[in-house]
Amino acid sequence: MTATLYGISNCDTVRKARRWLTAHNIPHAFIDVRATPPTKSQVEHWLLKQGASRLVNKRSTTWKGLSAEERQEAETGDTTAVLLANPTLIKRPILEHADILDVGFSEQAYAAHFQL
Repeated sequence: MTATLYGISNCDTVRKARRWLTAHNIPHAFIDVRATPPTKSQVEHWLLKQGASRLVNKRSTTWKGLSAEERQEAETGDTTAVLLANPTLIKRPILEHADILDVGFSEQAYAAHFQL
C-alpha cells in the first residue's frame, strides 16, 4: 500500500519526510496542497482525527497574514472553511497510510508507523 504525503514542496520538513520515505524504500505519493488542495471531506476527516490545535499551523506566514477574525474562526469557528481557503495554513506534512494519520515529521514516529 502506498503512503500519501500532503504538504508544500518548498517546506523543509516536508522535504525531510520525503527523503526519509525514499531512503527507507517506502512507496509514497506526494500531493502539494497548493497545486491540489485537499477536499472538504479530507479536511473534515483530518480535523476529526487530529483536532484544530494540531492541524492549524500558527507559525506559518499564512497565519500571520490572517485577520483577527479569520484567526478566531480558525480556532473556534468553521476551521474547515478557513483551511480550505488557506491550504498552506495546514500543518505539514500530513501522512496517510493504512489507518495512520500523522501530522508533522519525526523519524521515530515514521519508523514506528512503518515498523522499522
